[in-house]
Amino acid sequence: MTYLLALDQGTSSSRSIVFDALGRVVAQAQLELPQIYPQPGWVEHDPEEIWRTQLATAREALAKAGITASQVQALGITNQRETTVVWNRRTGLPLHHAIVWQDRRAEPTCVALRERGLADTIQAKTGLLVDAYFSGTKLKWILDNVVGARQQAANGELAFGTVDSWLIWRLTNGAVHATDVSNASRTMLFNVHTNQWDAELLQALDIPASLLPTVKPSSALYGEVAPDLLGHAIPIGGVAGDQQSALFGQACFKAGMVKNTYGTGCFMLMHTGGNFQTSHNGLITTSAAQTAPTPEFAIEGSVFVGGAVVQWLRDGLHAIQASGEVQALAQSVPDSGGVIVVPAFTGLGAPYWKPDARGTITGLTRGTSVAHIARAALESIAYQSAALLQAMGRDVADVGGATVSELRVDGGACINDLLMQFQADLLGIPVVRPAVIETTALGAAYLAGLTVGVYQNTDELTDLWRSERRFLPTLDRPRAQELMERWEHAVRQTVL
Repeated sequence: MTYLLALDQGTSSSRSIVFDALGRVVAQAQLELPQIYPQPGWVEHDPEEIWRTQLATAREALAKAGITASQVQALGITNQRETTVVWNRRTGLPLHHAIVWQDRRAEPTCVALRERGLADTIQAKTGLLVDAYFSGTKLKWILDNVVGARQQAANGELAFGTVDSWLIWRLTNGAVHATDVSNASRTMLFNVHTNQWDAELLQALDIPASLLPTVKPSSALYGEVAPDLLGHAIPIGGVAGDQQSALFGQACFKAGMVKNTYGTGCFMLMHTGGNFQTSHNGLITTSAAQTAPTPEFAIEGSVFVGGAVVQWLRDGLHAIQASGEVQALAQSVPDSGGVIVVPAFTGLGAPYWKPDARGTITGLTRGTSVAHIARAALESIAYQSAALLQAMGRDVADVGGATVSELRVDGGACINDLLMQFQADLLGIPVVRPAVIETTALGAAYLAGLTVGVYQNTDELTDLWRSERRFLPTLDRPRAQELMERWEHAVRQTVL
C-alpha cells in the first residue's frame, strides 16, 4: 500500500489525515485549537500550541492507520491562510502570539495605505483589496509594537511566515524557511505575476526582505521531516492554503471550474488558468495551487456566515439541540413561507462588502413558525453562495469566458441534502458532492504525491475524482430569478 499524510491546520483545530493512493481516507485525528481574544476585534493563537496539536494529531493518525512513518511516501500541508507568525531564527521561539486572519487590529495601516493612493497598485500586483485580513499589515503591526522587533528584524534575526512556514520550520528542526505561492499570494507583499516578493510593497509597509520565506510551487520538495519527530524522515512535498488546496482536491484544474466550501463561512473559488483577472464585482484574485513555476490564478469570494447560521439557530434561538437536527426541522415545512434570513452578524462579505450591515429576518407573518425561520436560515447559505457565483459569472463574461457548467461542493454543511438541492435550484446548474468531502486535506496529499511520483500528472487525479451525488435543478428559471431578487431586496434592508 502507498500512503500519504496530510496536515490540515485550521482556525479552530489541527487535523491529520492518512490517505491511500486512491485518495481514500485511511485514518484521521483532530485536536481543538484554543482561541485567544486579547480585546475586541483581536484574535490570536499560541504558535507553540499550533505546533503541539499538529504534531500530536500526525502521530495519532499514523497510529490509527496502523502504519509507521517509513510507509508514508510524502507529507502535504494545508493551513488557515493569512494568520501571521514571527519567530527568532536562532532560538526558534515566537516573538508574539500568531495574529489570526480574522484579526482587525491592522485596519489603521490599511487606512493609511488607501490614503496614500496605493490601493490600485496593490490590487494590480497582488489581486487583493487593501484589508486587515491579509498578512502584510499584521506583520507590520508586530514589528511596530513588539519591543525590540524592528532592531532584531534589521539584524536579520527574525523569520516571518504564515502557518505553513511555521510548520515547515518546526518539522525540519529549523532547516527550511519556505512557503508556497498560494500562501504567499495572501500576504499583500507578493507579486502574483512574477511569483516574487515585491520590493515596492515591502517598502510601502517598511518590511525587511530578510524576514521572508523562500517561495516555491505548491507541489515541490520542501525538505524532510526530522526523523526524531515521527520516527522516520518523510519528504514534505506539497503545501497550499486551505481554499486553494480544496480547489486542487476537487480536481478543478482548468479555467472555469468552480468549487464552494461550506464551513463556518463559505469560500468559492473559480480557476482562471493563466489569466489574471481583476474582479469588477466585489471578488479578489489569488494564486491557485501550482505544480510548476508558471503562475495560475483563481477568483475568490468569501461569505462570512455560512454554516455558522446553524450554530446561531442552536445557541442563539435554541431552535435545535444539535446542528444535525436542522435539516429535519427545515423539511417539516414545504418552504420558508416567504421568510428570508440575512445572517449579517459581522457585516456582509463578498460580493457586497457591507461591514455595517446587520442581520435581519423579513417576511414574518402570524403563520410563521420556528421551522420557517430554520428553513430560511439554511437557505441563506445558498443565497449568499449563489450571489458569489453570479458575480463570478459577470467577471467571466467581461472577458468572454465560458459559462460555469457545475458547482463542486465540500465542507461540513455540504452533507445537508436540502441545502444542496436548493443551491442547485437557485443556480440552475448541477451541484456535485464528491465521494471524499475532505478535499482540503486531499489537495495537500495530492500535491505531495505529485512531487514524489505517486502520481505522474493531474490527469491521473482527474480520473480519481468521484462524485457521490449530483443535485440537479428542479426549479424553473423565472421562479429562481424571483427568489434571488427577493434575497437582494432583503440584503438592501440590512443597512440602516
